[in-house]
Amino acid sequence: MTISINNFASANGTQFSPQHIASAVAEARRAVGYSIEELAVTTGLVSDEIVRIENGTDADPAKLKRIAAALQVPVSTFLPA
Repeated sequence: MTISINNFASANGTQFSPQHIASAVAEARRAVGYSIEELAVTTGLVSDEIVRIENGTDADPAKLKRIAAALQVPVSTFLPA
């Protein structure tokens, strides 16, 4: 069974905006001082995947988990409170 951001949101009655997630990821990356390329290398993702996440067109939970681990922040950092 795969859990997507939308499934999680529906189960919790929460709305997740792709733009909120995108800006939170970009902000966390900049706070650590990583470029998109450095984050891509650290996570094992390609730069285009990071760009899509930061543009709000991709919010794959598995990718967000890898990014959170690389930035040493909880995944909840990317979700609205």
